[in-house]
Amino acid sequence: MNARLNLFGSPVAAKALGHYASASKVILEDSPLPAATQKLVMLRASQINGCGYATDYHSKNAAHAGETPVRINLVAAWRESNVYTDAERAALELTEQGTRIADAAGGVTDEVWANAAKHYDEEQLADLVLLIALINSTNRMGVIIRRPGGDYQPGQ
Repeated sequence: MNARLNLFGSPVAAKALGHYASASKVILEDSPLPAATQKLVMLRASQINGCGYATDYHSKNAAHAGETPVRINLVAAWRESNVYTDAERAALELTEQGTRIADAAGGVTDEVWANAAKHYDEEQLADLVLLIALINSTNRMGVIIRRPGGDYQPGQ
C-alpha cells in the first residue's frame, strides 16, 4: 500500500510541512508538559482519527522512549485502565473532546477543561492545546493521502 501523494514532492507543501515540524519540535522539546503525556496525547488522537502512519509512529516512538507496552496498548481504553495518572487522564479526555469536536455539541466541555486545569498550569495547557491541534492537523493529512502505517522505525 502506498500513499496517494508525496506531500514533500510539492515545494509549497514541503515548506509548509517544515513549519509544522518546527512548531511540533518547539512543543516537544521546550514545553514543560511531561513527555509521557505528549506521547499519549499524540497516540490517542492518531487512533481516533484512524491515521495508520501516525499511530504506528507514535506508538513506536513511545516504546523507544521507554513507555511500557501496557500503557501503549491500553491508551485506546484509558477510561477502563488503571495505568494512567489523574493528570494523564485529564489530558486524554481533553484530547478526545478536542479531536471529536464535530461529535460533541459545543466542543470541549467546561468540566473537561476545568479538570485539565487542575493538573496543568496555563503554559502547559497552552502547549497541550497546540499539541492537540497540530496532531489532528497532521493526522488529517495522513488520512487524506492514505499514508500507511507499519514501516516506521524510531529515529527514521
